[in-house]
Amino acid sequence: MKLYKQSEIELIANILKDDGVISVPTDTVYGICARINSSKAYNKLVNVKKRPSYKSFPVLCKDLEQIKSIAIVDERIEKLIKTFMPGPITLVLNKRPEVLSYINNAGGRETNELAVRMAPFEFLSELIEQVGSPLFLSSANKSGKDVCKSLEEIEKECPTLDGMVEGNISFGKASTILDCTSSDIKIQREGPILEEQIREAITK
Repeated sequence: MKLYKQSEIELIANILKDDGVISVPTDTVYGICARINSSKAYNKLVNVKKRPSYKSFPVLCKDLEQIKSIAIVDERIEKLIKTFMPGPITLVLNKRPEVLSYINNAGGRETNELAVRMAPFEFLSELIEQVGSPLFLSSANKSGKDVCKSLEEIEKECPTLDGMVEGNISFGKASTILDCTSSDIKIQREGPILEEQIREAITK
């Protein structure tokens, strides 16, 4: 399988623009990504992951404005984004009705929810910029199996990928997942950002 250096960003972006699926380094684990504005790319990502249709994919955005283009962001959510992003936090938001209508972001499950992260470092931010859309970003593994911890494991587990990007990974704690779809914000998964920090940010 073809390996790419992060400096080959134009080639990597072209793979994604051509509906390809690739692995990329993130701040926590290796991820697998595809552009969000293509049903062909989405279906290929589902196939690579062997993921059930009722499980939605998180979306990686470049900045606040891009998050606002796909999800509903009120004042308290904007405070959370400005305080903790980019960083180890995933916000579950209500998506805009016109966004991802071809899959409703969950295949066989009706939902208006959208899990959103912000690009944690420059390579991923620039990749999103060059592709021209946010990216679906899921952990590098087959659905239900352990996350791959090396490029060799990724190639073995996901042989139909269109390429892999080299890079260092921090195998730290997974991101905090915060459900912001109702008036009562709830932590879905504990992570590096704690509940008291979240409450403090909202009340500022």
